[in-house]
Amino acid sequence: MGRKNWLFSGSPRGADASSTIYSLIETAKANNLNPSDYLYELFEKLPHAQCRADLEELMPWNIADNAKIK
Repeated sequence: MGRKNWLFSGSPRGADASSTIYSLIETAKANNLNPSDYLYELFEKLPHAQCRADLEELMPWNIADNAKIK
């Protein structure tokens, strides 16, 4: 998905950020989540994550069990 899109990221950091977002979106799709709803839920809860276990709960395969964002 991103091979040619990353040519226009503007910088290596921009390409890294784009690839991260693309990965989140595609992983949400693979787990039958609406990507927009998943990203909203993720960005709401991510600032409150305190440890690795909190981050693990935000993974698409875990968040689907804990939230009704389908």
